[in-house]
Amino acid sequence: MSDVRLAVIYYSATGTLHGMARRLAEAGGQAGAEVRLRQVAELAPDEAIASNAAWSQHFDDTKDEPRATADDIVWADAVLFGSPTRYGNVASQLKQFLDTLGPQWQQGLLADKVYAGFTATQTAHGGQESTLLALYNTIHHFGGLVVAPGYTDPLKFADGNPYGVSHVTGPDNDAPLTDTEHAALDHLARRVVRIAGRLKGEG
Repeated sequence: MSDVRLAVIYYSATGTLHGMARRLAEAGGQAGAEVRLRQVAELAPDEAIASNAAWSQHFDDTKDEPRATADDIVWADAVLFGSPTRYGNVASQLKQFLDTLGPQWQQGLLADKVYAGFTATQTAHGGQESTLLALYNTIHHFGGLVVAPGYTDPLKFADGNPYGVSHVTGPDNDAPLTDTEHAALDHLARRVVRIAGRLKGEG
């Protein structure tokens, strides 16, 4: 599986999705994949970012990191998309990136790849499943293969999300990732790399 190429493409405002994406990238690399970790561009106005200290800090901390491009998706055999929940839906920053992929979609360059997603909310049942399902609508249009984790390992009964991986950040939006989320993220990365490797091996 060393020839599998994994792209972890995400949006993070205050850093939670950033932490989840980094864990996925590390686990994907440990599973033998070549990994690209890319955050999509920020679209929010400066005054909105400045109104939230954690958002402003994360923006400053990551402003020099490479941004996602269409080539990152075309290059990959497997893609993990991450977005915080926005009213039960995908954040506009990630959605805008997805909406720019029309030329690649028309050429069939997004099809036949493995895809899955991850998300976070402040509250339990705060739109995690609906966000992931909304994300997967786009994947169906791509002709991609959704490889959700399901309950393919006992650890998923602790994580409790068969649609992807999710985290509850709490009322102050600062609850750290726990061993439960780390295990679920590792499992998702390994599963996606393994399935992509099988598909690639079949040509």
